[in-house]
Amino acid sequence: MSFSPRALLTGILALASLAAATGALAQAGDYPNKPVTLVTPFAAGSGPDAVLRLVSDKLSRLWNQRVLIDNRPGGGGFIAIDQARRAAPDGYTLLQLDSEHIAALPHLYKSRNFVTLQHFDPVASLFRTPFFVAVSSESKWKSMSDLVAAAKASPDAIVYGSWGVGSPGHLGAQQLEALTGIRMRHAPFREVSQLFSNVGTGEVPWSFASIPSSQGIYKAGKLRYLAIAAPKRIPQMPDVPTMAEAGGPASLEVNSFVSLLAPKGVPAAVKAKINADVAKVIADPEIRARFDTFAFEPLAWSPEEIERNAEAKSKVYGELVRRGNISLD
Repeated sequence: MSFSPRALLTGILALASLAAATGALAQAGDYPNKPVTLVTPFAAGSGPDAVLRLVSDKLSRLWNQRVLIDNRPGGGGFIAIDQARRAAPDGYTLLQLDSEHIAALPHLYKSRNFVTLQHFDPVASLFRTPFFVAVSSESKWKSMSDLVAAAKASPDAIVYGSWGVGSPGHLGAQQLEALTGIRMRHAPFREVSQLFSNVGTGEVPWSFASIPSSQGIYKAGKLRYLAIAAPKRIPQMPDVPTMAEAGGPASLEVNSFVSLLAPKGVPAAVKAKINADVAKVIADPEIRARFDTFAFEPLAWSPEEIERNAEAKSKVYGELVRRGNISLD
């Protein structure tokens, strides 16, 4: 029996493909066989850090391996990003980022020519958090209509605070301006606690706020939420109206989602295993209960869904950054 050179080459390529697929599956089946490190730009004790520690504990039990947290705050997220970029693309170093690190950084740091999803692949989603409009409990504003009316009456006079240039609090306010035609002044803070202390005293008239970041001041009776920037009320704050119900622009949604990413090049089977295992952990009743206290919405997106949602945010953020001439270069 004889074989033509073409048939022989086809057979060799088929065997090579089968071997590669078998090797990838074996790699996924063996994963992880050593400790996994989760790098995060969020400081220890923050909401995303608290979630990551819960997830890492559950994953370590599921995988029977240590899952380590490496907090690398600062530098607009680039300290953590650069640390993870140096890691081998084998699934043993993952990076926790929010949607702003993924979708806003490329627009805010033009000179760096850095596009997050050109260097990292989405692997698994964790949660999404909504944001509220917070004012002092003594504020004369009782609704979003009041806030917008005050800003229209005094252009560039009303100050809003945020936890940094390019944060959801900053870009959300930019979107509010774009939708209503108002103009306000931005006061970025380094410390989130200081921001909400100042909102509580009325020194800063208003700010977007998440539950975990503002609950201390809220429970002390110093903050009031005018609205949630979402189409539906949430069970944790059933008396807080939606943006539309409070007289604000119905299309204004301000939220942030947090995901795990991996350096490009991780085998597809390994990424699929991480995605499935993280989704299993996120469904754990203990984690769901903790999420409820933060009003975090658990997510079980595929990598493709993460990328689609990031691209949608990137379009919005790109327009807002250009409109506001915002830069962190």
